[in-house]
Amino acid sequence: MSLKLKRAWKWAKHQKRWFGKWHTYLGIIAGAILAFVGVTGSILVFQDEIDRALNKELFEVMAQQKKLSFDELVPLVKKNYPRLKFDYMMAGKGDSPAEAYSIFNFKTEEQYFINPYNGKLSGKRIISSSFIRVVMDLHRTLLIPAAGRYIVGFASLCLMILTISGVRLWLPKKWKQLKSVLTVKFNGKFKRQNYDWHNVLGFYSSPVVFMLSLTGFCITFSTLVIPLLFVFSGKNPAGLQQVFGAKSAYQKNVVQMPMKEIIERVSQQMPDARIGGLALPADKFGVYRFDMVSGNLPREGKREMISVDQYTGKILLNSRRDFPNVGDAYLSWLTPIHYGSFGGLPTQILALIGGLIPLFLFITGFIIWWPRFKKQREKNAKPKEGLTNVPKKEKEVKEKIRLWAYFKTNLTSGFKYAAIVWPLTAVAGGIYGLISGIVIQPAVFAIAFTCVLVSLNFVCALLAEIFNLLFLLPFKKGSLKITRYFSLSLSFFVVFIIGYILVLNTGLKVF
Repeated sequence: MSLKLKRAWKWAKHQKRWFGKWHTYLGIIAGAILAFVGVTGSILVFQDEIDRALNKELFEVMAQQKKLSFDELVPLVKKNYPRLKFDYMMAGKGDSPAEAYSIFNFKTEEQYFINPYNGKLSGKRIISSSFIRVVMDLHRTLLIPAAGRYIVGFASLCLMILTISGVRLWLPKKWKQLKSVLTVKFNGKFKRQNYDWHNVLGFYSSPVVFMLSLTGFCITFSTLVIPLLFVFSGKNPAGLQQVFGAKSAYQKNVVQMPMKEIIERVSQQMPDARIGGLALPADKFGVYRFDMVSGNLPREGKREMISVDQYTGKILLNSRRDFPNVGDAYLSWLTPIHYGSFGGLPTQILALIGGLIPLFLFITGFIIWWPRFKKQREKNAKPKEGLTNVPKKEKEVKEKIRLWAYFKTNLTSGFKYAAIVWPLTAVAGGIYGLISGIVIQPAVFAIAFTCVLVSLNFVCALLAEIFNLLFLLPFKKGSLKITRYFSLSLSFFVVFIIGYILVLNTGLKVF
């Protein structure tokens, strides 16, 4: 075999390592979707500011001396506009005294703007027709009914895998090569500069991109994430149905409790919080849901929830009391971290840049891959010499390895990898918030929600290994790759669960 052929084979072997394959194939398959979702996400980082700038006449009212409270506004609006049906009233998000409140009819998708000083309508629009809502639908669902949301969710998972595998591929073999992989060689040719930009952009943006993809996945698959958070915190996930499915105690001829008395009870529950939004009962069994805002962290305020019986005023849900620590954080931190608003303008800028990174990496990655793909295709068209027996020999060696020994070897390796990945996960969250001086909360959040993903992955690996043992091995069709996947997943699961318990269930109050 010639020296040139040997070098080509070595390069090909390196590219065939499992993390190299994942990085290449996922980048090709999901790259375009991730680029599109990232760009729309960058627009949504400043969604409130953009929406207000485009619809200034809707959001602004003439500031007066004193705003009406919710218990004054709701009856007043119903009195002034008896035919107006609405489900939700929201206070202005900004600090401006000239900002209108909003009420929504979710069935008709109508949004009305209310002057908080006199309760009069100041404008109206169809929610789905607004620019920001169109961008939001593109970002969340790609405008594909039903399946679009899950396509985006799995694309977020792909972005996480691309980020982790990309960092692994980026790692130089020797420390003296570190400087070269951290900088762009501007005097190099286009091919070299493109390769450097792909590596450098990918590495420096990896903490932010990791957090954006993590939160994006958790938002999409909240029905899986929230129950697991309850399980990890020692609470029965079945209680979620009782919490969110609570109903008012309706009796014939019973009347609603006055809004003023209900709000007084809510204020007693959370005297340090203000009402950010109010959902009205949908029917005679419905409840009032108050979305509360308190504190200074995240910067837009901590989000909490209270549900109240519309007849008796009984508190049916208090997220501060009924949710585990990390479950309460889900309400407060998930969306702010995803859009960067948790740390104010500095982290918003980081989130905006992070949303654009997949587009740049897709372009530079494609430029790297395409010539290699064409070269490999031409090479495969020619008769293969000298390499045909390599995969067969490797397969024969693998078949001689005992399953249990193989499992233990990979389990040990998995613990080593997990012991490195676990702190790096926290570091990624901390780096994201460092620029705004908020480090601990996003770091703990990264650990908690990565633990959820690791647990879901372990369940998949366990089911795959059970199938492997029961249905493949008896017929000599067993796969060592499945066993390797299971052993690595098990080690990561153990490390992350222990880390989760140490950080989240030891009385640490960071949210």
